[in-house]
Formats: sequence, C-alpha cells, structure tokens
Amino acid sequence: MAAPSPDDPSLERHFKGHRDAVTSVDFSLNTKQLASGSMDSCLMIWHMKPQSRAYRFTGHKDAVTCVNFSPSGHLLASGSRDKTVRIWVPNVKGESTVFRAHTATVRSVHWCSDGQSLVTASDDKTVKVWSTHRQRFLFSLSQHINWVRCAKFSPDGRLIVSASDDKTVKLWDKTSRECVHSYCEHGGFVTYVDFHPSGTCIAAAGMDNTVKVWDVRTHRLLQHYQLHSAAVNALSFHPSGSYLITASSDSTLKILDLMEGRLLYTLHGHQEVMA
Repeated sequence: MAAPSPDDPSLERHFKGHRDAVTSVDFSLNTKQLASGSMDSCLMIWHMKPQSRAYRFTGHKDAVTCVNFSPSGHLLASGSRDKTVRIWVPNVKGESTVFRAHTATVRSVHWCSDGQSLVTASDDKTVKVWSTHRQRFLFSLSQHINWVRCAKFSPDGRLIVSASDDKTVKLWDKTSRECVHSYCEHGGFVTYVDFHPSGTCIAAAGMDNTVKVWDVRTHRLLQHYQLHSAAVNALSFHPSGSYLITASSDSTLKILDLMEGRLLYTLHGHQEVMA
C-alpha cells in the first residue's frame, strides 16, 4: 500500500461535550466556529482555536435535528423535534428568537445566500420559507406526501430543492412557489439534498444506499453512485465543485471525484451508528 501523502484526509480535531447522539454539524463561513446539534436538546459552538471554550446553548425542549450558520456567520439557525425553529446569536450569551409554524419535527434549516430568508423542512410534509429580517413566516410549499427531510436554497436564492420520505426530490421556484420538477428515481426515502456551488446540478442521498446527481436545467441524471453498504444520511459539495463528501450509516465518509466520477477516499473514524 502506498504511503499516505500530506494531502490525504486526516483527523484534525475531536470535540466532546454533548450528552447524547450528535445529529448535525455546520461550519461558519470563516471556519473559525463549528456548530453542532444533539439529541440532548442542546446546541454547542466549538472554536477551532485550541484551548478555546465551547458555548452550550439551551432553549429547545426536545432533540435538535439541524443547525446552519447564516452567510455572515453572525446568526445560527436550528430546528428541533419540539416543532420550532430558533435563530441564535452565536456568542457567550446564546440569546435566541423562536419561529413557530410547523406542526411536527423540523428536520432541516438552511439560509438563503442573501441572509434575509430561511427555508425549513418538516415531518408535517411541508417546506416553509421565513423572513429572518422581519422574523415572520412567509409561505409553505406542500406537494410532498410524506415527511420532508431536507430543503435547500440554490446559490442564487431563486430555486429551492427538497428531499422527502415520499421517495422524491422536488425543485421549486421561490418566486412563483410552483414545483418545477419532481425527481422520482430513488428506490427509498430521500434523506438529504444539496445544490452544486454553480447552481447547475443537485446531489441527493437515499436510504437505498445511493447518491444521485441531476442537472437542474435538463433534469437529466448525470451520475449515480452505489458505494455505501447502508443508508446515505448526508452529503456536501466541496466549494470548488469538484468533489462530493457523503456520510452513511455504514460508519464511513466517502469523498468522490465528480470530474472523473470515481471514489477518492473512504474515511473511517466513527464506531457507532445512530439508529
């Protein structure tokens, strides 16, 4: 086996502080802070500088399912099994504003690139858009017929993509509030979806162990990966758009080279899998 090169992925930091399973993580844009949500109903803000103290935020009444920093990094959104969305100021005080409109667990929160609006997905089968500036609910997108696990804005903020337990990925026009297209090729629940940094394609992860990449202009399936041996729970594009990282219940992370359509690395490091 070849010796590892300096560019190979390696474990950099290990944070410990949650009292139950960690459900979600997100870096601030400057990567100086890392937010995490947990089944322990708390959020933690970790500082990448060694020996810096972490902040613990309490307020949610049940498990925190998702966290996302605003584009500026000055605010942090979270969703919970308590059916609420909270907007936090990520400093030592940890003050938050509560948004209520969902009638079931909130699975996903994502800021628009303008920092003015938020899209959320819930077990109440809806996707909701909020004005964070005015602190109010704007509208619902409700064509899914099962839990919605994830919803994201496109990089330009004009489109929204959502992934659901109804085995579909839906593409929405934010202005008209219409469903532009439904992608129905998954063989199981769709757990996660994200836009490529260029905004031209989306990647979706599924309980059927697959990752699929579609072109949002032609709606053509571009790539199909079946590399994990269990459900794929999350994925993320590299800012360059050349790589995709996937996380699975098989306890591995995989890094895919999108240009060549092949697996680059498999990362091990987690022992237990959350049910």
